[in-house]
Amino acid sequence: MSYAYIIHLANYSDGVLYILAALLLIALAVIIDRAWSLRSAIVRGNSIIRATTGHESLGQQDLVDLRLRAGNLPEVALLATAERYLHAVSAEAMANRLDESIMLIAPSVDRRLWVLDTVVTLAPLLGLFGTIIGMFHAFSVLAQPGHAPADITAGVADALVATAFGIFIAVLGLTAYNALTNQVRLIMHQLDSMKMLIINRTDAHAPAAAGAALRSPAMANV
Repeated sequence: MSYAYIIHLANYSDGVLYILAALLLIALAVIIDRAWSLRSAIVRGNSIIRATTGHESLGQQDLVDLRLRAGNLPEVALLATAERYLHAVSAEAMANRLDESIMLIAPSVDRRLWVLDTVVTLAPLLGLFGTIIGMFHAFSVLAQPGHAPADITAGVADALVATAFGIFIAVLGLTAYNALTNQVRLIMHQLDSMKMLIINRTDAHAPAAAGAALRSPAMANV
């Protein structure tokens, strides 16, 4: 397939193939970016979970060390929350605050996936639109005197390229979208696991904090 023929196909669809090519580039950019980021977050997140599992209990310095090791991972939000409220709240309140952190960080985990979802829906429709435009050009040959049947069939074949290209983009995008969504699910599972690890390893500090909170009003009355 020569460059001149590709230009002919793009012009035959009145430029719809150019739009589809742009959608393909956008989809590939999102796929590469999110696949790299999410995979890195999963691998490094597993190392943080293993490091947390190695502690029988988590003190203030342990949380600081884990937070610094986490860097820019989603788990850093949970570790920072646990570090801030370690001696200040009960175990139940700590769990609620960790849930808040997970809810706040969730939108950043699946960011830009909506672009891929849009491309998957839009590409086949644009391909069909380009084919319809190509059909207009193909059957316009009938209005010309001395037309040959081969001119019509060749035009129909050229028009169908837009639909085929749109479906190809949709299949590629849908496959990648499902794979990336599964990675997002794994990261959210990691965050839930990290939450339980933190609660189970910091609950020894909660009774002392709660007891101090209960004794302080009584001491004030004395």
